[in-house]
Amino acid sequence: MEFRHSHASHCESGVMSAMLRHHGLPLSEAMVFGLSSALSFAYLPIVRINGLPLVAYRMPPRFIIRGLQKPLGLKMRFETFRRPEDGELRLDALLAEGRVVGLQTSVFWLPYMPPDLRFHFNAHNVIAYGRDPGGDYRLSDPVIEEPVTCTPADLARARFAKGMLAPRGLVYYPLGEPHEPAWEKALPAAIRKTTRIMLDSPLPIIGVRGIRRLANAIGRLDSGHDAVRSKLFVGQVVRMQEEIGTGGGGFRYLYAAFLQEAADHLARPALAGLADTLVDIGDEWREFALATARMIRDRDPLEPPRLAALLRALADREQAFFTDLRRAA
Repeated sequence: MEFRHSHASHCESGVMSAMLRHHGLPLSEAMVFGLSSALSFAYLPIVRINGLPLVAYRMPPRFIIRGLQKPLGLKMRFETFRRPEDGELRLDALLAEGRVVGLQTSVFWLPYMPPDLRFHFNAHNVIAYGRDPGGDYRLSDPVIEEPVTCTPADLARARFAKGMLAPRGLVYYPLGEPHEPAWEKALPAAIRKTTRIMLDSPLPIIGVRGIRRLANAIGRLDSGHDAVRSKLFVGQVVRMQEEIGTGGGGFRYLYAAFLQEAADHLARPALAGLADTLVDIGDEWREFALATARMIRDRDPLEPPRLAALLRALADREQAFFTDLRRAA
């Protein structure tokens, strides 16, 4: 069966949607994202990227891939390598078998990426589905509109980049065929899991409590003599939200689309109404990003208390939303 590329919002959910479709189970990216319970929030001050805290709006890398195995009766194979030459030989062998293969890569070392999107992030997922006669790999990158090619040297550098979340040449692919889930069981279970992540985490840096913790951290920032450092901090938050993956608002829109599909599968109109609410919340995340960007660019005065208030309002809305979603599930 010839592989068909498709454009997506996010790399990991896009790769899995395309891979499942290739193996005979057409699930949308939104369904893949929601069924794996990937929506979350985390403020991780002890994890640093470029010396600044990590803010995440979804569960960690590979969570989507692993989270689909149980509801779909799917066994995924994961392989990593110590040496680039071993990773290349194994990839070639899998492609020769006619497989489509998921790869974890570094965005920075993928030459087809636009320069302004190339940064050191080692958990970008793509699909390899063949090689050109000249030896270049044929790749399906979900965040790029058309299929691309990549030289063996460039792909090896991207697959074996060093640093946080180093991919170590990871390849992954399904063993056997996926099965359509039992919707009446799988969908409520996935929704309840997401509400537990957002409402019940014992860690104050996860879920709704994490949003409030981030608001407190921003509210304490200095807008005077240390304003440059403060702008770097809030700039990191917005970059994580809007540039890395689909971030705050984008992930909320994706989950809203999942809820709309779930409402149809389960014949529960209440879920569709909650999807509309989540779209509104996504819009508020985008308004927070816009307000922050204007302050960073000196179009508005830097006001950390105002940004903190916007985040606390978002925390209140998300707490109410996920409480209602728990009841509906």
